[in-house]
Amino acid sequence: MKRSVFPKTDIAWIPRLRRWPILVAIAASGALLQLGGVPAANWARYEPGAFADLEVWRLLTAHLVHLSWAHLALNLAALALIELLFEDVLGTLEWTFAVIVSALAIDTGLYLFDPDVRWYVGLSGVLHGLVACGTWELLRRRSGVGALLAIGLSAKLIWEQWWGPVPLTASSVGGPVVVAAHLYGAAGGTLVGILAILGRRRFGAEQ
Repeated sequence: MKRSVFPKTDIAWIPRLRRWPILVAIAASGALLQLGGVPAANWARYEPGAFADLEVWRLLTAHLVHLSWAHLALNLAALALIELLFEDVLGTLEWTFAVIVSALAIDTGLYLFDPDVRWYVGLSGVLHGLVACGTWELLRRRSGVGALLAIGLSAKLIWEQWWGPVPLTASSVGGPVVVAAHLYGAAGGTLVGILAILGRRRFGAEQ
């Protein structure tokens, strides 16, 4: 029997946030780095020299440190919304791979194709990766919601690459927006989403 992507609308439905320990860990890490101020940001942020200097922690911590408390709060709110949207769509393993691969895709993409970016912080690129990954699974299920998300995400990425950040984005986060990170993050999430679909077909796990 084909399962509905989203739960039925009724007063008994309560969001479960099954991955809340991971969400709390991300939020706590971001808050601790924010409390560390400029020294913590300089230690954690993405820098091109991280590859050459073997400062490998930056490849992940860059996505936990933020420009401001407002930047952190916005990204965490978006993360919670994305989790609610996809909690019954992405398994925990797939979700975790999407986060890690998206983060590494951003680091690699910036290093190879945007050498002028001297530093980068924030979770927004990874969030784009999670949305991309979940969207591919919804498309596999022939969900109308998946089609809408695919159109919306594609339109946003195209806008950013041609015309720059969505209006008011920079002012809301308190600094410049590296839109290339959104593109690379979405590419990483797409890779995980496609591999997950192929894996389901290979092992007969189609729903």
